[in-house]
Amino acid sequence: MPTNLPDQSLVNPVGSPSVDSPVVIVGAGIAGLSCAVYLKQAGIKALVVEATDGVGGRVRTDVVDGFRLDRGFQILLTAYPEAQRLLNYDDLDLKPFRSGALIRHQSEWLTLLNPFQEPLSAFRTLASSVGTVGDKLRIVDLIRRTQGISINELFQQTPTTTLAFLKETGFSDQIIERFFRPFFGGVFLEDGLTTSSNFFEFCFRMFFTGDGAIPAQGIGAIPNQLATRLSPDQIKLNSPVARIVGNSVHLTNGNSIKAGVVVLAVDAAQAAVLLNRPAPSDQSFNQTTCTYFATNSELPGVSKQKLLVLNTDRSSVVHNLAILSDVSPEYASAGQTLVSVSTQGIETVNAAALTEQIRAELTGWFGDEVKSWKHLRTYHIPQALPSYPPDRAGTDAIHELLKLGENLYQCGDQTTYPSLNATMQTGRLVAEMIRKQ
Repeated sequence: MPTNLPDQSLVNPVGSPSVDSPVVIVGAGIAGLSCAVYLKQAGIKALVVEATDGVGGRVRTDVVDGFRLDRGFQILLTAYPEAQRLLNYDDLDLKPFRSGALIRHQSEWLTLLNPFQEPLSAFRTLASSVGTVGDKLRIVDLIRRTQGISINELFQQTPTTTLAFLKETGFSDQIIERFFRPFFGGVFLEDGLTTSSNFFEFCFRMFFTGDGAIPAQGIGAIPNQLATRLSPDQIKLNSPVARIVGNSVHLTNGNSIKAGVVVLAVDAAQAAVLLNRPAPSDQSFNQTTCTYFATNSELPGVSKQKLLVLNTDRSSVVHNLAILSDVSPEYASAGQTLVSVSTQGIETVNAAALTEQIRAELTGWFGDEVKSWKHLRTYHIPQALPSYPPDRAGTDAIHELLKLGENLYQCGDQTTYPSLNATMQTGRLVAEMIRKQ
């Protein structure tokens, strides 16, 4: 049965002449925008109300001193089926990373490349000490396995943790510590690899069948593209919602909007506040901190590689590093290099102290030149991704989770698995449910 029912059910159907808007969507993140776009395609005009000064939610880009800074290191996996369905990749001018990783292990540099995308790298990959020859053959088997079933079937498997799955599959501790933990720990934003194994298999499939890419103008180009498909009067920024009572959406400025249908495109805790419900007890988040630097010099052994850099020493403050301007030159001012450093697991951040720690560690990697790098900005994101342990896995009840009550819905990756694909999918599913009312 649906949970978190509002105190008063919404009573006005879509298209009722007595409402100010047939559908009001609270939140202009990817889920809310996706829902609004699909509704517009069905001939239903939704009003999207957003508390902040821009669209995108967690998916935004700031311009600082001529550099494009995504709010946290983010990429689009081009194999996402929902992204392929909704986005215009050509207009985004996607710039791909190479498939694989450059790995810092103690004082060595190790390379692991995807031989399916770069066949000439096969022998180099086999010779790499990232893992054993058997590990690399198991990776090929895993690629075939994850491509051999549908995504729905993949998520309906009985899950365990990612770490347990890797060990059960026969991967050695060597490749787990040198590749899987730093790479997928960075994807999941948790190094314990306690994330559900079926989500790991989904991500593995997406990485090895498509590209990890960034839009030329920053990750914020994705929500901006969706917003341009709506009429200007469909998005109301700087309009935080105080509460939802019945079919009325009350804004903090004292105004209210009468809706036929309300869609909550916010996280579960925010939804509970708006509906005057108890906060969810089972919702937790993985967090990350992203620090950006500018330099006019190259990084020895790393520049021009277009590979994500992983650090196997997870006790350090440099967990993952990327030279974004190598992938998309539009990210940086002319003649400059933009470096992104990701750090996980920090509860509170002293940006100045963290910056100096990062400088000290990277000086050991690249030399004294690091000391002259310009710190641009630090983003601490405590709610970067909803956590997704095995006991949260499964998609069978997705429609029940999306429909909260009569004419009341929710969408977003908190209802399923944490990714842009799921965010877009839930927006689409809610739009379809509204259309069929």
